[in-house]
Amino acid sequence: MWLVPLLLGAFLLSSPVRGSDGSASTAITCFTRGLDLRKETEDVLCPANCPLWQFYVFGDGVYASLSSVCGAAIHSGVITNAGGAVRVQTLPGQENYPAVNANGIQSQVLARWASSFSVTRTKNIALEAVGRSVSTARPSTGKRPKKPLDKKAGNKDCKADIAFLIDGSYNIGQRRFNLQKNFVGKVAVMLGIGTEGPHVGVVQASEHPKIEFYLKNFTATKEVLFAIKELGFRGGNSNTGKALKHTAQKFFSLENGARKGIPKIIVVFLDGWPSDDIEEAGIVAREFGVNVFIVSVAKPTTEELGMVQDIGFVDKAVCRNNGFFSYQMPTWFDGSSSVGDSNFRLVLEFISNVAKAFEISDIGSKIAAVQFTYDQRTEFSFTDYTTKEKVLSAIRNIRYMSGGTATGDAISFTTRNVFGPMKDGPNKNFLVVLTDGQSYDDVRGPAAAAQKAGITVFSVGVAWAPLDDLKDMASEPRESHTFFTREFTGLEQMVPDVIRGICKDFLDSKQ
Repeated sequence: MWLVPLLLGAFLLSSPVRGSDGSASTAITCFTRGLDLRKETEDVLCPANCPLWQFYVFGDGVYASLSSVCGAAIHSGVITNAGGAVRVQTLPGQENYPAVNANGIQSQVLARWASSFSVTRTKNIALEAVGRSVSTARPSTGKRPKKPLDKKAGNKDCKADIAFLIDGSYNIGQRRFNLQKNFVGKVAVMLGIGTEGPHVGVVQASEHPKIEFYLKNFTATKEVLFAIKELGFRGGNSNTGKALKHTAQKFFSLENGARKGIPKIIVVFLDGWPSDDIEEAGIVAREFGVNVFIVSVAKPTTEELGMVQDIGFVDKAVCRNNGFFSYQMPTWFDGSSSVGDSNFRLVLEFISNVAKAFEISDIGSKIAAVQFTYDQRTEFSFTDYTTKEKVLSAIRNIRYMSGGTATGDAISFTTRNVFGPMKDGPNKNFLVVLTDGQSYDDVRGPAAAAQKAGITVFSVGVAWAPLDDLKDMASEPRESHTFFTREFTGLEQMVPDVIRGICKDFLDSKQ
C-alpha cells in the first residue's frame, strides 16, 4: 500500500455514454467484477483492447459475481475485445460454475458462490457512441433475479460463529504477527460479515490466552477490520493448546454473542509446532460442539519435533481431517510477502513512469512518497530532491514494508506531515493513493479532510481493493478520479491516463 503525493496532477476519463432513452452507461475497467456493481440491473461500458489472458471468469452464461464483467461479456459473445455496452443482471448464487473456453477466454471452475450475474446486450443504447454494433446475447437463464448482498445483513449463505485464534508469541515475532493479522483481515472481508451472516471474534495465544473481542462486539466488516488493526503483539510462549481449550470453553457463550443452531468454528494459526498439548484441547473443543480448523505455517524445527509427543496431532485435533480442516503453508514469506515484494517493484515502476512526465525542479513539479501498512513511513518529502534524476533514484531505493492496510490513517498522516509544510506554496496539490486491499479503517473522513485542505485525491486500486473505498477517497467527479486494475501488471497501462489527467486538472485550475 502506497501513497504518492504530487504537487501537480489528476487524470481524465471519458463521459458516460447515454442511450436513446436517456439512460447512462457507467464506464468500468477491464477488471471490474460483478460484485463491484451496486445495482440489481446496471448498464456499463467496457473499454477496448482488454488483455484477454488476464481475465478472471468463472462459469458460462451465468457467472460467479467475482468474475470480470467485461471478461464475461466477451466470453459469452455479447461484445468483442473492441469494447461496448453491456447490461449486467444480478442473479442468485449457484453450485458448480463450469469451465468453458469461448471467444479467446478460458473460464474457470468454481464449486459454489453466493451470487451470480448474467450479461446481455444493452437495450436502446446509442451504438454510434460506442463505435460498433453489439452481437446478440445468449438466451435468458430464466432464473429469478436476486437483490445484491445487503452489507448490513451479511452473507446469509455463510452463517457461522468463528473465532480466529492467532499466535502472539515470541516464536512468531512482530513482523509475522502483522502478516497474520493482515491474512485474518482479508479472510474476514471475503466472509461477508453481517447481522444475518457470519460473526467473528479474535483470541490471541501467548503465555496466557486473551480474548481480544467477542462475536457480539462487531457485526460489520469495517468494524472488525479496525479491531484487528488495533491488536497489539503480546509475546511469551506459544501455548496454543491452552488458548484453544480456553476458547472452546469461554468464547462461544450466548452472553458473548454465540447464536443457537449456528456452527461454531475455531481457526487456529500455528507457526511451526505447538509448544503444548493441542490434541487434548481439540478433544475439549469437540465436546463443546466446536469445529477446529488448523492453519500451520512453516515446517517444525528439530527442537520443536522433540517437544511434541505425537507428530500426527493435527489429525487428532481437528474434527475430521478430510482435507478441509487443515491447511499447511510452507512459510510466512512464500506467499503474500514474496508476491508483495515482486508487485511492489511494479508499483515503483508506475510511480517512476508518472514522475518522468514532469519537470521536477525548485520552481516546477515536486514529488514525495509515503509508504504505509498499519504505520506510515515518509520515503522522501517534497523538499528532499529537486531534480528528476534524484527523485527516480530515490523511488528505486524504496524498500517494501509488509503488513496490513490502514489507508485512512495514511491519508491523514500525509495531509498533515507531507502537504502541511507546503500548504502556503503556489503549486496545485495532488495525492495519488495506491492500495491493493480493504482498508482496516475509515477512508471517507480523512479523504474529505484532505480535499478540504485543497488536495485533489486520486485513488488507484489493485486486486482486492474495493470499489466503494476507491470512490469514497476520490475527488469529484469520482468516476474520473478512480482507477482499478485486477492485476499489478495493469498499472503500466494506466500511466498515460494518469499523466493526461494530472495535466488536465492542472490546466483547468489555471483558467
